[in-house]
Amino acid sequence: MEETIPGTEAAQIPKQRGESLLDTAVRYAEERHWDVFPGTWLEAVDGVHRCSCGDAACPAPGAHPARQDWPTQATGSATVARRMWQKQPAASILLPTGRTFDAISVPETAGFLALARMERMELTLGPVTLTPARRMEFFVLPGAAAKVPELVRGLGWSLPSLDLAVLGEGAYVAAPPTRVGSWGAVQWACRPTPANRWLPDAEELISALAYACGRDR
Repeated sequence: MEETIPGTEAAQIPKQRGESLLDTAVRYAEERHWDVFPGTWLEAVDGVHRCSCGDAACPAPGAHPARQDWPTQATGSATVARRMWQKQPAASILLPTGRTFDAISVPETAGFLALARMERMELTLGPVTLTPARRMEFFVLPGAAAKVPELVRGLGWSLPSLDLAVLGEGAYVAAPPTRVGSWGAVQWACRPTPANRWLPDAEELISALAYACGRDR
């Protein structure tokens, strides 16, 4: 279930649980200055929700790009975003990484462990999503994909040994309230607020994340 973010200031996203995908996508572009693009959507077939891509075994039903040229489709214009979702109001909301942010993806259990540690360290977090695939995605400044492997090695780990991935240029994340098949909707674990408009650098979070992933193995 999507959470409601109180207040009326800019960067309060999303405004309310019942807000349409179109309005939410427009406000991601307008208020947070994130590029957005519409992905696939869910269609009811014989009472079962299937992905609009037509693949009955789709691994991310209703939550992946609908076009191969999606990087060129992504836009930071609220006007263009509105026009795209008016054509397909049920389309998922996808955000390309490697532009205004990268995302560090970890298992849900490690993510909550890291959040608790970061709170004790009084770190300022950016937005964090919680996906139906039981993963958490921490938004950080662009460039994380290039520096995280070396940062992890400096902490005594090898990246392949940890269930930790960095989404940078050429990748994307699904944004709330996008639904993924029958598994549920993407939610905010840490919601976008005026306080976290300025994203942390990966270097600020990687120690807690790597430690939590190491514990979670």
